[in-house]
Amino acid sequence: MSTLNTSYKVKSDVNTDAERLAYNIENGAYVTTESGVWTVQNGNWVKLYPSGGYGSGIGWARYDDTQWTSLNKLPLLDGVSLVLNNNAGNIVLSDNSVNYYNGNTFKVLADKENELYMATVVFKYSAPNANQTFLRLQLEGGNGTPYERLGSDILFSKGNDITHEFHQVFQYYADSTFVSNGSQWVITASGGAAEVWDIIFFISKIQGY
Repeated sequence: MSTLNTSYKVKSDVNTDAERLAYNIENGAYVTTESGVWTVQNGNWVKLYPSGGYGSGIGWARYDDTQWTSLNKLPLLDGVSLVLNNNAGNIVLSDNSVNYYNGNTFKVLADKENELYMATVVFKYSAPNANQTFLRLQLEGGNGTPYERLGSDILFSKGNDITHEFHQVFQYYADSTFVSNGSQWVITASGGAAEVWDIIFFISKIQGY
């Protein structure tokens, strides 16, 4: 007497990514959304298909501020540090699964510890006293990780009240505190007051786990 294997066809519902993120985290769960097929491993969502690259959640996101414009510039007082406000009023994503910044808390986000990210920071800036003023931009956050090394001293080379354009790329990895609490771009004017506007963050995860 022979034994026959029997195959079964199982079709799961297609949910939205918002519904997936609202589910309780349960190891071994499988969910299909518009962005792909997901499972839970070690307490985190892992994207199974399409993979998009090495690791999980590889992608990019662009966050444009819509509050601080040429008609309404973000004021920087001399010697006062301020979180670089980007309300993420306009967002462009490689797919709906990526989430690298929160426009309400102004925090840069990371999915998992030791993942590698690249961020491009763009804005326009000016100062009424260009000869004595400079800006300091740096990423703040982490638990013992020297994220303040991700920074730049920004000079005013074109003269008083002349518009300058800042564009710089930073690469960093996420430690456990970065994952838990996020981080923020902080800007400080020294030697005089200044203004910034047209702020854009372009963030890519270039290696995940």
